[in-house]
Amino acid sequence: MAPTEDLLVRAAAAPAATEDPFPVLGIDHLRFVVGNAKQAAHFYRTAFGMRRTAYRGPETGHPEHVEHLLECGDARFLLTGEARPGTEIGRHLLRHGDGVTDIALRVADVERAHAHAVARGAESLAEPREVADGLRVAAIAGYGEVLHTLVERTGDTPFLPGFETTDEPGTGPITGIDHVVGNVELGRMDEWVGFYQRVMGFTNMKEFIGDDIATEYSALMSKVVADGSRAVKFPINEPAAGQRRSQIDEFLEFHGGPGVQHVALATDDIVGAVRRLRAAGVEFLSTPGAYYDALAEWPEPLPVEELRELGILADRDEDGHLLQIFTAPVQDRPTMFFELIERHGSEGFGKGNFKALFEAVEREQARRGNL
Repeated sequence: MAPTEDLLVRAAAAPAATEDPFPVLGIDHLRFVVGNAKQAAHFYRTAFGMRRTAYRGPETGHPEHVEHLLECGDARFLLTGEARPGTEIGRHLLRHGDGVTDIALRVADVERAHAHAVARGAESLAEPREVADGLRVAAIAGYGEVLHTLVERTGDTPFLPGFETTDEPGTGPITGIDHVVGNVELGRMDEWVGFYQRVMGFTNMKEFIGDDIATEYSALMSKVVADGSRAVKFPINEPAAGQRRSQIDEFLEFHGGPGVQHVALATDDIVGAVRRLRAAGVEFLSTPGAYYDALAEWPEPLPVEELRELGILADRDEDGHLLQIFTAPVQDRPTMFFELIERHGSEGFGKGNFKALFEAVEREQARRGNL
């Protein structure tokens, strides 16, 4: 099923506007601000198997920016670069580096969603407006300089005005966006959890505090909010007291404030996906071989030797199990990275792997001199 068709099915199944003033149908797209959009598009096409489906830039009447729309499964990345100096994109890059600036949400009724959000305390960045037939958008502010464009699509709409279709063949391993993780300052996690609860009607899905995500040296706290259908999941992290700087402290320093820490991409074949990405030069965090000795005792049949070879982690709960792995940062600054996740019933986030993951991150921090 195509991404647009899938979202329309969700729209048909969503609660009526009288029941839910902010029904979220899913993540419409993620906008990445990057230093070189052409090279970034090549990276995601080559390494992640995404296909470029649309383009907008000086050649199409938009002289300020160059933008490539990449898709794989339900995941859509909009890569935005600066075509001429002195733009807001350049200012953002200077302060924050490459990263996600917009988590665009598909909504059933943009007027109603925007009005509800503003009434509940959200800062409006753009009033609802029709930008093309069947396409209405608005925008509200999120944490740091991240924003949420609200997108209402009716029927077969263009992605955004000015984009020329460049439909390429592509058969990548990504099926969609599983969740998007934000890092915020110490003491502000509950504030932003409350924001998504109040403004969007999200509910608490998971909570990790105390020793849940900690090692001998550092720790963090995390709470996960999600819409009712679990189509959109936002873990929010903040640093916790420790002997040394945590990965959240490092992110906040090098990103210049709060922002998107990582994007988890869903896949039905994590082994094949990791092999493909590794062959294309993507680096992943390493896991000591001893971690895998206990996996052989699981009741579920796991390809333990392949997991060991590739460094893929496994976790389970009462609903099933999942497989996951994390890349190293995908830009020069030690900020944003990706997770690959293959779910088999579990709706968790790999709690059993937190210690192994955190220790792997700390090894990389130590190599960078930032621990």
